Amino acid sequence: MFDEKSELQADQAVDARGLSCPLPLLRAKVALNGMQAGQLLYVRATDAGSQRDIARFAELAGHSLLQSEERDGEFHYWLRKG
Repeated sequence: MFDEKSELQADQAVDARGLSCPLPLLRAKVALNGMQAGQLLYVRATDAGSQRDIARFAELAGHSLLQSEERDGEFHYWLRKG
Protein backbone atom coordinates (compact mmCIF):
# COMPACT_ATOMS: atom_id res chain seq x y z
CA MET A 1 0.00 0.00 0.00
CA PHE A 2 2.97 2.30 0.41
CA ASP A 3 4.03 4.14 -2.71
CA GLU A 4 7.22 2.62 -4.05
CA LYS A 5 7.94 5.50 -6.45
CA SER A 6 8.85 7.87 -3.62
CA GLU A 7 12.05 7.84 -1.62
CA LEU A 8 10.02 8.86 1.43
CA GLN A 9 9.29 5.90 3.72
CA ALA A 10 5.89 6.31 5.36
CA ASP A 11 5.17 5.00 8.86
CA GLN A 12 1.48 4.72 8.02
CA ALA A 13 -0.69 4.97 4.90
CA VAL A 14 -4.27 6.01 4.16
CA ASP A 15 -6.00 4.84 0.99
CA ALA A 16 -8.79 7.36 0.41
CA ARG A 17 -9.34 6.59 -3.28
CA GLY A 18 -12.98 6.80 -4.29
CA LEU A 19 -13.92 8.89 -1.27
CA SER A 20 -15.41 12.37 -1.66
CA CYS A 21 -14.58 15.50 0.30
CA PRO A 22 -14.22 15.70 3.28
CA LEU A 23 -13.51 11.99 3.85
CA PRO A 24 -9.88 11.93 2.58
CA LEU A 25 -9.02 14.74 5.01
CA LEU A 26 -10.90 13.10 7.89
CA ARG A 27 -9.13 9.77 7.31
CA ALA A 28 -5.75 11.54 7.26
CA LYS A 29 -6.61 13.45 10.43
CA VAL A 30 -7.61 10.27 12.29
CA ALA A 31 -4.40 8.54 11.20
CA LEU A 32 -2.24 11.48 12.30
CA ASN A 33 -3.96 11.57 15.68
CA GLY A 34 -2.68 8.06 16.34
CA MET A 35 0.89 8.77 15.28
CA GLN A 36 3.96 10.08 17.10
CA ALA A 37 5.43 13.51 16.30
CA GLY A 38 7.92 13.22 13.46
CA GLN A 39 6.31 10.16 11.87
CA LEU A 40 5.37 10.20 8.19
CA LEU A 41 1.89 9.59 6.76
CA TYR A 42 1.27 8.74 3.11
CA VAL A 43 -2.19 9.53 1.72
CA ARG A 44 -3.56 8.48 -1.67
CA ALA A 45 -6.83 10.09 -2.87
CA THR A 46 -8.84 10.63 -6.04
CA ASP A 47 -10.85 13.68 -4.90
CA ALA A 48 -9.37 16.87 -6.40
CA GLY A 49 -10.60 18.86 -3.39
CA SER A 50 -8.12 16.95 -1.24
CA GLN A 51 -5.31 19.11 -2.67
CA ARG A 52 -6.65 22.25 -1.04
CA ASP A 53 -7.99 20.51 2.07
CA ILE A 54 -4.85 18.60 3.01
CA ALA A 55 -2.48 21.51 2.35
CA ARG A 56 -4.60 23.89 4.44
CA PHE A 57 -5.08 21.33 7.23
CA ALA A 58 -1.33 20.69 7.45
CA GLU A 59 -0.66 24.42 7.72
CA LEU A 60 -3.29 25.02 10.40
CA ALA A 61 -2.54 21.89 12.46
CA GLY A 62 1.24 22.29 12.50
CA HIS A 63 2.08 19.32 10.28
CA SER A 64 4.49 19.47 7.33
CA LEU A 65 3.32 18.63 3.82
CA LEU A 66 6.62 17.29 2.51
CA GLN A 67 5.46 16.27 -0.94
CA SER A 68 2.27 16.46 -2.98
CA GLU A 69 1.80 15.22 -6.51
CA GLU A 70 -0.79 14.09 -9.03
CA ARG A 71 -0.25 10.94 -11.09
CA ASP A 72 -2.79 9.27 -13.34
CA GLY A 73 -5.77 10.98 -11.71
CA GLU A 74 -4.61 10.18 -8.18
CA PHE A 75 -3.31 12.62 -5.60
CA HIS A 76 -0.41 11.57 -3.37
CA TYR A 77 0.61 13.31 -0.14
CA TRP A 78 3.38 12.80 2.39
CA LEU A 79 2.75 14.52 5.74
CA ARG A 80 5.14 14.70 8.67
CA LYS A 81 3.29 14.91 11.98
CA GLY A 82 4.18 18.07 13.89
